[in-house]
Amino acid sequence: MVCGKKNEKMLWQVYLLRCADETLYCGITNDIARRIEKHNAGKGAKYTRSRLPVTLMAASRGLLKSDALTLERCIKRQPASRKIAMVQRRS
Repeated sequence: MVCGKKNEKMLWQVYLLRCADETLYCGITNDIARRIEKHNAGKGAKYTRSRLPVTLMAASRGLLKSDALTLERCIKRQPASRKIAMVQRRS
């Protein structure tokens, strides 16, 4: 077994946050509760630090990390009106 590979399957989630200024933020994590807590503590992404508080709008089910990164990249290229639907299709 390669170190760290045993539990890698289906651990990652793509999530979409609504910021206080009504913008959306998309990211990936393997611990959604901890990640949202970090965002709201001002220790998350630079984008969300000045747009607190944030609330979870949607999250995918568990994905392989590579699949989560691909989905995140695709979602970030979409207009806001389509982002929530894209994440919800994966939940």
